[in-house]
Amino acid sequence: MKFNYPKNEKLKSKTTIGLLFSEGKSVSKYPLRLVYHSGSLNEDEKIKMGVSVSKRNFKKAVDRNHFKRILRETYRLNKHLLIDNLDKPYAFMLFYQTKDRLSYEEINTKTIQLFEKFIAQNIKKDASIDDAKSIKD
Repeated sequence: MKFNYPKNEKLKSKTTIGLLFSEGKSVSKYPLRLVYHSGSLNEDEKIKMGVSVSKRNFKKAVDRNHFKRILRETYRLNKHLLIDNLDKPYAFMLFYQTKDRLSYEEINTKTIQLFEKFIAQNIKKDASIDDAKSIKD
C-alpha cells in the first residue's frame, strides 16, 4: 500500500463540492466530520478527498493551514481503511469542527475512529440492500 496523496485524489471540482453540500451525507466523531457522496466521480477515480478548517474557529490562516496539514497527513496514513472497503467511487470532505487545539496523535486516533464508523454504516447499508435484492430474486 502506498501512503501517498496524489493530485488526482484531491477534491477540487466545484460541482463535486456542491454535490457534497447539497446531497451528501455525513458521519461525525468529535471534533471531526466526514461528508461523503457516492457516484459523483468518474469510473477510474476511486476516491477524492478535501479538507476544511473553519475561519470562525481559527482566525489566523497559519492556524487553519496547520490543522489542514494535519488532516491531510492523517488521511494519507489511514486512507487504506477506506480504499480497502469501498466498492464504488466516493467524494469526501473532512472538517475540523472545534476551537480546541488537539495534538496530532489525538486527531489521528479520531480520524481512524471516524473512518471505521463510516465503513460500519456503509457496509450495513450495502449488506441490507443486497439482502433485500436476494429476497426478491
